[in-house]
Amino acid sequence: MHVIEGKWKVLVLWELRDGPRRFGALRRSLPGVSEKVLTQQLRELETDGIVHRRVHETVPPKVEYSLTEDGRDLNAALAPLGAWGARRVLPPDAQASAAADTVTDKATDKAA
Repeated sequence: MHVIEGKWKVLVLWELRDGPRRFGALRRSLPGVSEKVLTQQLRELETDGIVHRRVHETVPPKVEYSLTEDGRDLNAALAPLGAWGARRVLPPDAQASAAADTVTDKATDKAA
């Protein structure tokens, strides 16, 4: 539970599910998170071996974040919890869409 402790960590994991993302793209996709908090959450996920931080030696520096194998495994473990939450919060027509996304994510995970 310590690894996903914090308001933004699970959302960061979800945003990284489709591949590497730059810091700015992550921040834009998570409205309400401050730069300081996002940086802190990413550092903690990196320390825990869930997220990989890759620095490209360019000017200006380019930093990408991606999931490690443990991060992908954690995302897969959290998928049933997300499906449960969707059933409790989303209207029935949105539930079908969320279920389809979960099936697609599982197929993508198996292919990877």
